[in-house]
Amino acid sequence: MPAKFPLLAVDIGNTSTVLGLADESLNLTHTWRIRTNRDVLPDDLALQMHGLFTLAGAPVPRAAVLSSVAPPVGENYALALKRHFMIDAFSVAAANLPDVKVELDQPDVVGADRLCNLFGAEKYMTHHEFAVVVDFGTSTNFDVIGKGRRFLGGVLATGAQVSADALFSRAAKLPRITLAAPETAIGKNTVHALQSGLVFGYAEMVDGLLRRIQKELPGDAVNIATGGFSRTIQGICQEIDYYDETLTLRGLVELWASR
Repeated sequence: MPAKFPLLAVDIGNTSTVLGLADESLNLTHTWRIRTNRDVLPDDLALQMHGLFTLAGAPVPRAAVLSSVAPPVGENYALALKRHFMIDAFSVAAANLPDVKVELDQPDVVGADRLCNLFGAEKYMTHHEFAVVVDFGTSTNFDVIGKGRRFLGGVLATGAQVSADALFSRAAKLPRITLAAPETAIGKNTVHALQSGLVFGYAEMVDGLLRRIQKELPGDAVNIATGGFSRTIQGICQEIDYYDETLTLRGLVELWASR
């Protein structure tokens, strides 16, 4: 039987791709974040992955699992792994997970990353019947999860950076700013005022949606934040219980191990 570890987990998003190597204990030993490029071909991806492993002194993977919301990129990763590493990668999809109950009108359209979040959230659900994962990416996804690996639905909102970019493109005189929390809500200059609206305003949107979701659930939910922008709103959102940057990638590893 071929060796299964190290396991390579690849989470391909619209903006960035996160890769991680997991050992026999399913612990992530190495992680990398790179830009998602839809024009990179399989041979280029293989060279890029080999470079990452070499620079980190990491072992070559023996198995792989892929989550992709950018189908051409996911297919190219699968080809690169097959051609250069002799690995048949497992691609995440609702149809491949018979023990997951996707309670949507069209179950097959749920994003692979949201299924990974379902698995990543399980460790937080010991004392809760439900969980809500707020995944801050190009879009901000609210994934509502029930015990028994039930994906109940959620909310899709515009990502904070996308909102900021849209504002800057429509208002030529507004300066591009770093999305960071200011000291006070009342701005004393343009940059301060923009940061207040974009960061505090976004945090209030997240808190408000979480309260609405909780009212619609028949039991208490634990709320977990992940994704790049979660670092910016950490400590500002009042409804978030846990912050876990590796939740999606760790969920990808645990999903693969549960098959």
